[in-house]
Amino acid sequence: MSTPLDSPDQGGTALLDRELEELLREETIEPGDHERFSHYVKKDKILESAMTGKPVRALCGKKWTPGRDPEKFPVCPTCKEIYESMQH
Repeated sequence: MSTPLDSPDQGGTALLDRELEELLREETIEPGDHERFSHYVKKDKILESAMTGKPVRALCGKKWTPGRDPEKFPVCPTCKEIYESMQH
């Protein structure tokens, strides 16, 4: 008898598990400063994240799934510096 993860027609669960494991391996836990800022991310990535639930990566390297109102937080100084250097 096969389990759902062994069934080809139910491979989505296995794929999600692999993606989650990969994210957990990539995730670096940093002190809470990143949580206190809004970050710069490409607009198309924000839209994609809203539709798929996949995390995004900010210019500063922070990786997370957006969910809070960025207007309520100051701009990440690292993201701002990187963004401004790209404008010249």
